[in-house]
Amino acid sequence: MGVFTGERFSIPGALPRIILCTGKTVFISQPFDIFRAIIRGTARIIGGGMAHLEIELLLNLLDEAYNRAAWHGPNLRGSIRGLKAHEASLIPKSGRHNIWEIVVHCAYWKYAVRRRLTGEKRGSFSLPGSNWFARPIVQSEKAWRADMAILDDEHRLLRETVAKFPPELLNRRVHGNKSPARRLIAGIAFHDVYHAGQIQLIKKLLRAKGSR
Repeated sequence: MGVFTGERFSIPGALPRIILCTGKTVFISQPFDIFRAIIRGTARIIGGGMAHLEIELLLNLLDEAYNRAAWHGPNLRGSIRGLKAHEASLIPKSGRHNIWEIVVHCAYWKYAVRRRLTGEKRGSFSLPGSNWFARPIVQSEKAWRADMAILDDEHRLLRETVAKFPPELLNRRVHGNKSPARRLIAGIAFHDVYHAGQIQLIKKLLRAKGSR
């Protein structure tokens, strides 16, 4: 266990020093507590031989939200595991998005975050358009797998971008966004978790309708 006392936090032989922006003493027992303080802007990592700790924490957050086992239940990739094209294309209610559209929407925003982190120009997403995409164009297992592959590819590319991102720039605003890079990266992980929950609810709703 480490302790915030006054300004400095340390765990001997484990973590670098962290500056706390308030004088309050805080007890830390889990790495996620440190991450939470960093995201809220109440602490930041300085010096030491582990300058990439924040990057590792962000990568772990991205993975747990997407495809690594997480305590909260199904993540985004887990929520669509085993779904067939006809299930993904069912509309829960008029005017609502189906699961297929949510999947492509999530892929797009992984791309958008990556583009903002790298400063790339708009228009390089693998599909024409932005944000929401009407799906399916063709209702087939091949088309469904192709769009899931886009989601997988965009997660991989985002992860690679974050892994190479300079830790010293995490607190700076990124291209086309008012938020610092740190918050943007955390935000796209939370975006995955949000839509994973939405997909779980849609599946439950559709199954309830089917049982009537």
